[in-house]
Amino acid sequence: MTAPRLFDSKALALHRARAARYGGGEKFLTEEARRNLDERLDSIRRTFENVLTLDALGADEIVPPGPFDLVLSRLALHAVNDLPGVLVQIRRALKPDGLFLGALFGGETLKELRTAFAEAEIETLGGISPRVAPFADVRDLGGLLQRAGFALPVADVERTTVRYSALSGLIADLRAHGETNALAERSRKFLPRRTLAALAAHYAPVRATFDIVYLTGWAPHESQQKPLAPGSAKARLADALGTVERPAGEKTG
Repeated sequence: MTAPRLFDSKALALHRARAARYGGGEKFLTEEARRNLDERLDSIRRTFENVLTLDALGADEIVPPGPFDLVLSRLALHAVNDLPGVLVQIRRALKPDGLFLGALFGGETLKELRTAFAEAEIETLGGISPRVAPFADVRDLGGLLQRAGFALPVADVERTTVRYSALSGLIADLRAHGETNALAERSRKFLPRRTLAALAAHYAPVRATFDIVYLTGWAPHESQQKPLAPGSAKARLADALGTVERPAGEKTG
C-alpha cells in the first residue's frame, strides 16, 4: 500500500535550501532540539562509532542500509510522506542494540496559526485550503516506534510557546527553519490582501505553540532488559503499599 503524498518534495527542498542562506528569523527550535538530543545522548555511557545523521530528510526519503551504531534525526521526520516506513528503515539500518534518537514537530504545533488561517479564509474566501501541516500526537508516535520493531521505545514531548509583536516575526522564524508550507495540496495562489488582513486580525496577539516530540528506540538485542511475564513478580503490590489484599468484590467492615 502506497503512503499518501502529504508533502511536495521539491518545495520542501527549496524551502530548506532557502533557510540555509536566509538572513532573517531565528533558528531557536533547531538549537533547542540539538541541545536536548545531545543531553539524551550524553546520559548514555557508550561510544558510538558509526553514526548516521538525518537532519535534511526529503519527503520521500530512503534511509541508507547501514549498519549503524546510532541514527540521529533533528526536526526532519515530521515532513516525510511515509513516517512508519522510514522508522522501519531506520530500525533495519541499526546494528543489534543500536540506538535511534529523533526530534520532530508534533502535537499542537502551530495550532494558533492553523485556526487563524481557517477563520480568515472562511471569512474572505468562503472555504479553507491546506496551510499548516498535520502533526502526529506523542502517543501515536510512540505506537509507531513499537510497530517499527524498536525495543524499549520512548516518546516524550516538550512545549515551547512564543509570543511575537507581529505576524511577520513568526513567518520570518518559520522561513529560517525551512518550515513554510510544503504541502502537496497547498494553494499556489497568493493570498488576497483582504485575507491577509483578516488573518492578522484573527491572530492578535500573535502566539505560537511548538511541540517537539523526542523519540528513543533501540534495535532489539538479547542483552536488553525484557519485561516480566504476567504473574512472575516476586513481590506483591499490597505488601509494598502496606495494605491488606482482598478478593474482588469483598467489602471492608
